[in-house]
Parts: sequence; C-alpha cells; structure tokens
Amino acid sequence: MYSVAFRLAGNHSDAEDVVQEALLRVKRGLESYKPGSLHGWLARIVTNVFLDETRRRKRRPQTRLPDDPDRVLAGGPAADDALAMESLPDHIQQALSGLADEFRTAVVLCDVAGLSYAEIADQIGVPVGTVRSRVHRGRMRLREVLS
Repeated sequence: MYSVAFRLAGNHSDAEDVVQEALLRVKRGLESYKPGSLHGWLARIVTNVFLDETRRRKRRPQTRLPDDPDRVLAGGPAADDALAMESLPDHIQQALSGLADEFRTAVVLCDVAGLSYAEIADQIGVPVGTVRSRVHRGRMRLREVLS
C-alpha cells in the first residue's frame, strides 16, 4: 500500500497520509469485501484516497509551512521508506511526479503495483482502452523527460 501511495504522491509525508486514510477505509469496508484480489482491492482504495485528496487540494489550495528543524527527531528511515526510496532513483521519481495525475496513476498501478489493465480500469472507472492509452502516453512522456 505504501509503495503505491509513495509513487502516486511523490513524497513520504503525503504517502503516509494516504495510507493512513486508506487503512481507515479498509476497516470500514471489510464487511462488504468480497473475496477476490486483496492486492487489487487495497491498491484501488489507495488510488481512490489519492485521487480524492488531489481533488480536495484543488478545491482548497493550501500553502505549506516551512519545516522546523528543531522539532524533527533524528533517526533512520523506516524500512518501508528505505525500500521505496531504493526502488526508484530520484530523477525517475521526479519524472514520475511531473506526469499529469491520470497518466501517473495509470503508470504506477501498472508498473509499480503490477495490476492488469482490467483491474486498473475497474479501479479508476474508465474503459480498458483508456487505461492502455494512459499507460502508453505516460511511459512515452517519462521516456522524453528521462532522455
């Protein structure tokens, strides 16, 4: 869940917020869960939380406060953070973050989460052909930026 959230959000703190909200939704939705692809169900919830948060931020823009170094505790990164940061180099993550939301969502769900086009289409509510197009266009834009 964290890996998908990190790739969608592009930073640690937003990814943690997305996962936390997703876990709350998982708890509320366990009664209605029908056995199937648990991995796909969780990735769908994370994606929906991310998209909801993106829409909310567009409606209510906020300015971020600068980090206060005196209030930050020193320590090593969590295991999930270390794994996520080692998985993709910074320049690739930046290129991924530069994609439009619809392309980034499709590419992350396909290439990071490993979902099929049908599962992605079901999650984001678009036809399979649209998913294929978004994955292709997202990959092409990543190639342009990275070359």
